[in-house]
Amino acid sequence: MDGHMEFLRNIVDSNDSRPSKVFDLTIQALIVISLIAFAVDTLPDVSPTVRQCLRYLEVITVAIFTVEYMLRILVAPDRIRFIFSFYGIVDLMAIAPFYLVPGLDLRSARVFRMLRLIRILKLARYSVALRRMHRALLIAKEELVLFFLVTISLLYFAAVGIYSFENDAQPEAFQSVFHSLWWAVTTLTTVGYGDIYPVTVGGRIFTFMILLIGLGVVSVPAGIFASALSRARKIED
Repeated sequence: MDGHMEFLRNIVDSNDSRPSKVFDLTIQALIVISLIAFAVDTLPDVSPTVRQCLRYLEVITVAIFTVEYMLRILVAPDRIRFIFSFYGIVDLMAIAPFYLVPGLDLRSARVFRMLRLIRILKLARYSVALRRMHRALLIAKEELVLFFLVTISLLYFAAVGIYSFENDAQPEAFQSVFHSLWWAVTTLTTVGYGDIYPVTVGGRIFTFMILLIGLGVVSVPAGIFASALSRARKIED
C-alpha cells in the first residue's frame, strides 16, 4: 500500500521523473484546451454542433480535473493544508461550479493552474560560460517566465471580466472573449486607444481596477532584468 502511495505521489506531486513530467504537461495541455474551448464558446456565430462538442469536451476535462484533484488530496502529506492552499483552492474553483452551480462559470479560473509550470524550471541549469546578458536572462528566467504567465492570466481574466460586464450593453464591441482581448491588451498596458470602452458602471469599475494593475505590469520586467544584470556583474567580478 505504501509503495503504491509513494508511486502516485512521485507522479502527481513531483517533477523529477519522466512519468511526472508527462502527467504535468498533460494536465497543462488540458487546461489550455479547456480555456480555448471556453473562449470559442463565447463566439456568437458558433454552430449548435460545435457547441455540443464543446459541452462534451467540458465534461471530459472536468472529469479528468476531478480525478487529478482527488489524487492530489490523497497524496498530500497534509491534506487539510493542501485543500486550503492557493493551488488547492484554485483546483477546487475550476471544477466545483460544474457540480454545484451550473449557472456560475469559473472556467477562466483554470488559467491560474498554469502557474504549476514554474516547477519545471527547477531542472534548469545556468551556464557560467555565457555572456553577461545571457547570464542575466538565465538568472531571471524563473521570475520572467512567472511574470509572463501572470500577465497572460491577467489578460485572459480582463477579457473575460469586461465581456461579462459589457456584452449585453455593447454586443458589437464585446462579442466574445476573443473580441475583448484587444481591450484587455490596451487597458492592461495602459495604452488606452479608446476605440472600445466600457459604458456600464460595473465595466468602468472593473476597468479602473485593471488600469491600477497595469501600472505595475509595465515596470516589473525592467526591474527584474536590471536586478539580474547586477547579480551577473557581481558573479563575473
